[in-house]
Amino acid sequence: MSGEPRLRSRHTEVVQQASATLRRVVYGIKQVIVGQDLMIERMLVALLARGHILIEGVPGLAKTLAVKTTARVITCDFHRIQFTPDLVPADLIGTRIYNQQTATFETEPGPLFAHLILADEINRAPAKVQSALLEAMQERQVTIGKQTFRLPDPFLVLATQNPIESEGTYPLPEAQVDR
Repeated sequence: MSGEPRLRSRHTEVVQQASATLRRVVYGIKQVIVGQDLMIERMLVALLARGHILIEGVPGLAKTLAVKTTARVITCDFHRIQFTPDLVPADLIGTRIYNQQTATFETEPGPLFAHLILADEINRAPAKVQSALLEAMQERQVTIGKQTFRLPDPFLVLATQNPIESEGTYPLPEAQVDR
């Protein structure tokens, strides 16, 4: 029983340190992003919960700036990927490239190898590309050729989509919406 108060004290200290860190992160983001408190809160909750976010809406909500600023504040990598109908899975995950000098194939990682990803207009991409993103979101890894590569930790995808009635969009699979 004598160790219980010390344990409680240690837990309190850890919670206080985490709270102070979170306040500093929120403060740093709000120095750049104004009026998007709910989006900032949800982005940080998803990051801490190891989840992802889907935002449906019009351009101009500061999504790119919010993710880029968050990455800067928490000192993580950021990539923005514009999804288009002609995108292929290798454009996301990377590919194997033949090196003539060494006569070997080398892996060239794609933009998914970043901590924070803005997947812009995700519903413009074909099903194969959405499937590759789904593997990354669910498994936190990607497969290039016969090799599997872990993605960085933390790993957050903030995906945006246009309203479904927009021209050139594909409906997202239910499994992807759940992620």
